Parts: sequence; structure tokens; C-alpha cells
Amino acid sequence: MTTEEEADDVVRVSGTVTQNLPNATFRVEIDGGLEVLAHVSGKMRMRYIRILPGDRVDVELSAYDPTRGRIVWRYR
Repeated sequence: MTTEEEADDVVRVSGTVTQNLPNATFRVEIDGGLEVLAHVSGKMRMRYIRILPGDRVDVELSAYDPTRGRIVWRYR
């Protein structure tokens, strides 16, 4: 599967971090009211971008498991 095909399988949504969990995992409340578990993307981890409860973030959700996602952007 190429990266173009992988990009079609994700949904990007905005939400608010509600809780820090172990292993760089966070509980994020999506704008629709759904809560998902999300981990930090590799690029954010490499640049040491800190995420705290209350931060607004963009999360990529998989089309196959919409309860888990990847945090790809933190708003200032």
C-alpha cells in the first residue's frame, strides 16, 4: 500500500486533550463529543513538542478503528 492509499484511509478531526496516559498516549475529546485514545506522531516526538491537558490538537483517525488515533498537530 502506498502513502497515497494510506492517506485515504484516515479521517482528520480536531479535539481537546483531556488526560495524559502512560507511553505518550492521550485521551482526546473530539468536537463531536466522542473520546478517543491517541498517541503522538513520530515527527512531533522527534521535535519534542509537548502536549498537555487542555491543548487543542488535530487527530488522524483510522477508518478501521475510530476509537484510536494519532496526534499530528498541536495548536498554539
